[in-house]
Amino acid sequence: MEIIDKAMRDYGISPLPSDTAETMAYIPYQQQNSKTYTPAQALESGTIYPVLDKPFYGSKCSGGKDD
Repeated sequence: MEIIDKAMRDYGISPLPSDTAETMAYIPYQQQNSKTYTPAQALESGTIYPVLDKPFYGSKCSGGKDD
């Protein structure tokens, strides 16, 4: 918090943009009969559930109007 406070105090920089919008999160219940990874694969993936395995590849999304 000290860095944010210093930026706001010294430079007038807000941690949020001036036009933020409210959002709603949707988090579905995990099904009891979901498939699971082996312990080794779960450790590598960061999740035990394959349906939650959403790796980040470091590129921009496609399908936008500027593509």
